[in-house]
Amino acid sequence: MDAHELIQSFAEFAKQKNIDRPTMIRILEDVFKNMIRKKYESDENFDVIINADKGDLEIYRFREIVDDDSEDIWDFDKVSLSEARKIQPDFEVGEEVSEQIYIEDFGRRAVTTARQTLIQKVKDLEKDILFQKYKDLVGEIIAGEVYQVLSKEVLLTDGEGNEIAVPRNEQIQKDRYRKGENVRAIVHKVEMVNGNPKIILSRTSPVFLERLFEQEVPEVYDGLITIKKVVREPGERAKVAVESYDDRIDPVGACVGMKGSRIHAIVRELQNENIDVINYTENLELYIQRALSPAKISSIKVDKDNGRASVYLKPDQVSLAIGKGGLNIKLASRLVGYEIDVFRELAEGQVEEDVDLSEFSDEIESWVIDELNRIGLDTAKSVLALSKDELVRRTDLEEETVEGVLNILKKEFE
Repeated sequence: MDAHELIQSFAEFAKQKNIDRPTMIRILEDVFKNMIRKKYESDENFDVIINADKGDLEIYRFREIVDDDSEDIWDFDKVSLSEARKIQPDFEVGEEVSEQIYIEDFGRRAVTTARQTLIQKVKDLEKDILFQKYKDLVGEIIAGEVYQVLSKEVLLTDGEGNEIAVPRNEQIQKDRYRKGENVRAIVHKVEMVNGNPKIILSRTSPVFLERLFEQEVPEVYDGLITIKKVVREPGERAKVAVESYDDRIDPVGACVGMKGSRIHAIVRELQNENIDVINYTENLELYIQRALSPAKISSIKVDKDNGRASVYLKPDQVSLAIGKGGLNIKLASRLVGYEIDVFRELAEGQVEEDVDLSEFSDEIESWVIDELNRIGLDTAKSVLALSKDELVRRTDLEEETVEGVLNILKKEFE
């Protein structure tokens, strides 16, 4: 393979990979200079001229002529007078010799290695371009087509045929994927794995919900409404705190849309995830009250030093505040950044305190409490708010174990 063939075949390959001309020339120069260094130890006194369009390559070596007895005769950029006169008979000491070097002079093996190096450099550059492209897209929604469904992840391809993945823990539990269908998600993170870019998408991230609001609600996209915070239990429930800096705009109404038109599009995308849109306020007590909606709160006591809030409700409002599986109170706590304790308000101003599950550690094994905590149940009342069948279904606990727990908790309030 001569220089013309090598450069033209590389140029075609680079164009297929959408490598721009200046980058292509730089890669060619780097490879040829590497060949020069291997053969001549240094490339400092060489000029490499490449015309990629025509496939032309010219390499020139420059050396200063010194006397045959000079101590500098072994320097890489010096040549003896006798050697110089073999090139041109009238050369004199002190003049510069310009000598053209041909790619054939490097040997067939060096040329083959150069071709392989060129291809590898383009592939490496392609990986780097892909990595940087998606690095800039982290937190943005993209769409991909499903091409393979695996046990640990779903593999998609983007519009350019690049592989992107949605791991199991970044999928909504209710998601079902079919080959050929389009899936939307945010770019969650991009990392290099064994030299290859790994693009990881997420449908469970709060940022995904935030970006969906930006797409469906023009006022959010334009910055007229700000999303202050998003908390989610993917596929189950979410709470979104919004604020408007324009008094004429109702942020909750704008996000929900006429007859729920805007929020419904988001709910469908998230497998019917129940979304509560809440008006943000600096007033902590009012914020907690809104976060616990739809429950109606009688009174609140906030302990800022310990980051806890005691909420008092009428008996018929307790289960609403806790929510199915403890989700409502769990998400409300995360939204406001305070641990919320629920108290049942009884007649004549008396209150009955809900009891933390950790208080039963001498009667209930710790792994059972951990399992209940896992599904958002951290108080006795939150567990008692669910039926035995519901607890068995939502946890990994045996029916007998659940019955024992319910009996212990019921005795506390008898």
